[in-house]
Amino acid sequence: MTPAYTIWLMTRMRLTRQRNMLFNNLFRFKKKKPRDGIAAKRRNLWILTALMTVFMAFSFTAMSVNVLLNMQCHLDPASECSYTGKNGDPRTNQHAAIEELANAPFSAPLLNGVTLELTALFLIAVILPLGNKEMAQPDWDLEWLVTMPVERGTLLWGRVLERSASNIFGWFAFLPAFGVIAWHSGYTWTALPIAILAAVVLLPLAAMLYTLADTGLRMWLPASQLRNLQAVAGLLNLPLIYFVMALGMPQANGFVMEWARSFPGWASWTPPGIVLKAIQAQSLSQFAAYAALLLAQTGLLLWGGMALLRYQLRHGVVNSGARESVRRVPRADAAPVAGWRDWLSPIKRRELSLLSRDRNFMFQTLLLPIIIIGSQMVFNGKLNSLSELGEHHTLAAAIAFGLGVYVLMLSAFQTLNNEGHVLWLLYTVPRSIESVLKEKAQLWGVLTMVYPLAVLGITAYYTTHVEWSMLVLVLTVAAGIPIYSMIAVSLGVFACDPQAVDVRTRVRPTYVYLYMLLASFYTWSIYSSVWSQKLVVLVLTASMALALWQKARDSLPYLLDPAAAPPARVSTADGLIAATAFFILQGIVMLFFRKVSMPALTIAFSIAGLTVYCLMRLVYWRSKTAGVPAILRGMNWLVSARSAAIAAVIACSVGLGYMAVLHHTALWADLQKAAAMTARSRGWILALAVIAAPLCEEFIFRGLIYGGLRRSMKAAPAMVMSAAVFAVVHPPISMLPVFVLGLCAAWAYERSKTLLAPMLVHAVYNAVILSLQPWQ
Repeated sequence: MTPAYTIWLMTRMRLTRQRNMLFNNLFRFKKKKPRDGIAAKRRNLWILTALMTVFMAFSFTAMSVNVLLNMQCHLDPASECSYTGKNGDPRTNQHAAIEELANAPFSAPLLNGVTLELTALFLIAVILPLGNKEMAQPDWDLEWLVTMPVERGTLLWGRVLERSASNIFGWFAFLPAFGVIAWHSGYTWTALPIAILAAVVLLPLAAMLYTLADTGLRMWLPASQLRNLQAVAGLLNLPLIYFVMALGMPQANGFVMEWARSFPGWASWTPPGIVLKAIQAQSLSQFAAYAALLLAQTGLLLWGGMALLRYQLRHGVVNSGARESVRRVPRADAAPVAGWRDWLSPIKRRELSLLSRDRNFMFQTLLLPIIIIGSQMVFNGKLNSLSELGEHHTLAAAIAFGLGVYVLMLSAFQTLNNEGHVLWLLYTVPRSIESVLKEKAQLWGVLTMVYPLAVLGITAYYTTHVEWSMLVLVLTVAAGIPIYSMIAVSLGVFACDPQAVDVRTRVRPTYVYLYMLLASFYTWSIYSSVWSQKLVVLVLTASMALALWQKARDSLPYLLDPAAAPPARVSTADGLIAATAFFILQGIVMLFFRKVSMPALTIAFSIAGLTVYCLMRLVYWRSKTAGVPAILRGMNWLVSARSAAIAAVIACSVGLGYMAVLHHTALWADLQKAAAMTARSRGWILALAVIAAPLCEEFIFRGLIYGGLRRSMKAAPAMVMSAAVFAVVHPPISMLPVFVLGLCAAWAYERSKTLLAPMLVHAVYNAVILSLQPWQ
């Protein structure tokens, strides 16, 4: 084989391997035939992954746009797009910056700042793959590549080029940045090919540096030190990433821009800077000069790197030193020391032992969250010192929760992945694997609270004025940590791939991004000043945690079987999905009406409810789902009527008492105004409240959500949780009586086992409450 063909085969092998791993995890349409009637696993992860990929591409592109526009406003001395807001804070007019970039080439200070951004992205493309690769693994692929009948130089060039093509992190770093630069340089629709060409030039240099570091470290250091260096490399990535992100923040006119302004000019003659100069070339001759210089410089650097790589491997590819470190063996006559570990269960002690032995895991769990949050605080310019936490209580609560979220992502999320290839041993323990996961979730939930408590303690120390809102923030953080501990463990079950050979592919990154999106949803509630919004997010997040835990528990017995999946049953997740679709469809139907009115709301409500009901029944029929709620089938008329009557009396009594209390408050006047405005649509309101709402909502909230919760818990907590979800989707003024109505309807459903009883309770309650509305 010729050297070129050999390098092509190596590159194609690496890309084919990545494609196969992706397709096997996401696009496995040809499923194995189920055995003995067991349901086959359905691979719908590709939908979520596709959405996450689009979201990431959009985010990186938006960040690159913000970086360029911010630098134009803050670095270009002739720019007029920077101004001061009403509160004295610096603002930027991005539309003006876009016009300035379109009318003139980049100024020298702007070129200097963009070179700093590209240099940071180049370092990310080198360090990020190094920190994410398991350097201490014994099966180094170069050790078997050298056994092929090919010269070593050809293999090394193939190694560099195939790593260039397969550097996913590098492509995500370079394409958005160079695409945005080319677009604002006037190339418009040819910006993407230019960005690809720029990445093709720089990625071999990044791959060469990565290969030199990887090879040198493997040859010189034992496995224990390799793990430590890998942890350090993983920690170095984050400050660089947050530095680039900080350049695109609205408040970036701080020391970050000062660094960009004072970046040395000679850096513009490095490969990233020359690529920028070539894109900004004003004539063909100028472009040719820069392109020739870039190719000469790239070729020289690659040749020098290859010479150094040959020198590293002059004695072969196998290190003569020991690959593993030896643990100290305790003396036989040493007496066991009793301590706090004796208070922990064997599962929890084992989890702590794994944490202490794996340096990489320990560094990532204990230090990485601090570096992440610290980098955000430093580069975003939100805090200049810890004492300012006493003045910004909401920000302190968000930082405390963010630390907890990152610790859980790096610990509880990895509960099954850390077991590695011996995960099957957990199935041989004489206890359920669900109980093992519960103990792990409890352990990490308690350990994670140390970080939020430390931040909140510092905040309390520097606080001079205590308010009740601070207690609400503390309770919000304290409630969020155990909820997200359960979410992290549950998503870790889905993200774990026990059959993966490569340790880097045992955790599917799609679920990591999903976890962070859910965490950002809860962080929004911390910043919200409306108590009802905080309550809504808390209840919805808790219900989501229960739904994910239920799905994970159902999947555990089939985790090690690549073909089988749990039988289809009604779950809490089905109810939450149906509720979400129900409200989205209402909004879509309302778009077809010219104005918002009671008839339009009633029609949209009915269409959405009927559509969701039919779709869910169709899905259940196709998948032969067990436990589908019935309206009349198998009903005991006497039990249903008695249960509905008792529940309706209790719900109506509470509702009437609540109305009586409101009559003596200032809210009653607002209710009178609202009722007077809808007096002409009284018939539509009755149709909505007495007919449509009981039929549609009871199927979702009692049949699906309560029915799903009932599979995982006793009746009382399932009633409370389903009633809470039912209450938070209603206006804040009616949450309390609606919560009681949800309890009564769930009790009637539990007694009758059919939906007719809760539907009657719901209809009677709405009819009684509407009869007392102040219509005049």
